[in-house]
Amino acid sequence: MVNKIKFMIERILKSRLSGKIFKQKTIILTGARQVGKTTLIRELLEGKKYLFLNGDDPLVRERLHHPNTRELSAIIGKNKIIFIDEAQRIENIGLTAKIIHDQFKTVQLIMSGSSSFQLSNKTNEPLTGRKIEYNLFPISYEEYENSVGYLDASRDLNHRLIYGFYPDVINNRGEERAILNELTQSYLFKDILSFAGIRKPEILEKVLQALAFQIGSEVSFNEIAQLTGIDKNTVANYIRLLELSYIVYPITSFSRNLRNEIKTNRKIYFYDNGVRNTIIQNFNPITLRNDIGALWENSLMTERLKRNHYHSYYCNKYFWRTKQQQEIDYVEETNGKITGFEFKWNPKAKTNIPADFVKTYKAEVKIITKENFRDFVGMFES
Repeated sequence: MVNKIKFMIERILKSRLSGKIFKQKTIILTGARQVGKTTLIRELLEGKKYLFLNGDDPLVRERLHHPNTRELSAIIGKNKIIFIDEAQRIENIGLTAKIIHDQFKTVQLIMSGSSSFQLSNKTNEPLTGRKIEYNLFPISYEEYENSVGYLDASRDLNHRLIYGFYPDVINNRGEERAILNELTQSYLFKDILSFAGIRKPEILEKVLQALAFQIGSEVSFNEIAQLTGIDKNTVANYIRLLELSYIVYPITSFSRNLRNEIKTNRKIYFYDNGVRNTIIQNFNPITLRNDIGALWENSLMTERLKRNHYHSYYCNKYFWRTKQQQEIDYVEETNGKITGFEFKWNPKAKTNIPADFVKTYKAEVKIITKENFRDFVGMFES
């Protein structure tokens, strides 16, 4: 039986974006496909008159490809707000946006794009000093609890660890597997396969599977190269494309003073647990899984990333490990202060906090479990 949720989930970025309209900056919203970018901007502009231009429309792409000021004036007309959706599809969109910004001073331009490796590369240089850019992720736990309430969010935690937080997944309970399969096959990899010149998608799939089985562990490009039969540099290029299309993200090792610290390794996490589980086709419930620790770590890392981005908390992010296998799952450095975090699904699990880490860096180490994680993911922000 399908249970459709009957409420709208308020996005944290909505109020932040609202305060940026008509502030002499082009607003750019990026993120993976299907995370709700278009919905958010339409909600933001509800009740306002605006011109909507869809980058998937061939005529829009043609007219915005290389326009002059006179042509843009005809397109814009009397509109004071322009919303260009799927802007990455439009060639030279950065230059077009620059003309609109510079020549139409009373016009607010808003653009959304589904792949940073397209949109950012096309807009960074032309719009230097002219833009404000935000990332939109799948629904955050904070947004979810704020919408459904503490009890329902707590009751649904195990389900969300398996199926993740994509809006369509949340809103169509009972259809999660079908939606996630369609999402991964038809949307998430579309930009990579279409625009990055990848001729063997089966290799990309193998790389993804290798990463999915290694969340929470250090990733070896050499090992993945051996598993997939491609060279190390190609593996690195594929992973970089996956990062730029908001499927995975890396953190590097923390190393300052101790001779035995691992200095160059990295971990790679998925932006959404549901996507990760779809790639390995494992939707077993929590009680039947042997990877609950990895799922918990991936979820907490991603929720912390959302929390930091949405609330403008700036910090350096690492993990810490020594050659003797002493480790801290996650390390944040903020204004010179070092804080470590250990993730434990079972609140009763024994945790050995490395004395060398605490002493050397005068660090505080916090243990995050399912009993106290809400503070870590942003539920007590002012």
